[in-house]
Amino acid sequence: MSEAQIKKLGQKYGEMAERRLRAWQNLIIDSASLDEDEKLHRVNRFFNQLRFIDDIIHWKKKDYWASPVEFLITNGGDCEDFSIAKYYTLRQLGVPIEKLSIAYVKALKLNQAHMVLTYYPSPGKTPLILDNLIPEIKPANRRLDLQHVYSFNGDNLWLSKKGRRSTLVGTSDQLKPWVQLQSRMEHQDY
Repeated sequence: MSEAQIKKLGQKYGEMAERRLRAWQNLIIDSASLDEDEKLHRVNRFFNQLRFIDDIIHWKKKDYWASPVEFLITNGGDCEDFSIAKYYTLRQLGVPIEKLSIAYVKALKLNQAHMVLTYYPSPGKTPLILDNLIPEIKPANRRLDLQHVYSFNGDNLWLSKKGRRSTLVGTSDQLKPWVQLQSRMEHQDY
């Protein structure tokens, strides 16, 4: 984002929104030359500071997938918003798309649907889980509290087993909320 875009959003949404956007841009600038492991930790820490708030309260909708900018200017969101913001920030930091997936899981202790970001250090390796429920980044095989259902990234959609992509079932444009998010992000006027 340009400084002019940040200032414009700050004028519209307030000083704190502007500060969060500027902090996000500083995170991106300061993390650009770091190794991927450090990028993961910094991005996870940064977004996990924001508040969790259900879509029905926050957006007055049952389900709404916010862009990173929407998430930051409103200072909160639900698990999808945390995962999406981390995904796009890591992509902007140069992490290859094939290493990242947003995973739809069941949080067993909460007995509810949940979303996390998964990072594959290399093909075939157990992915790492970036989650807003816990601050630590852990391998999927150490997150027994999550039951994986499916995962997707900007290209593909997979069924998931034990935290790993198991069966390619199509492209991510089969997910209506993802398509709506992409469309809004393309047309957002900063």
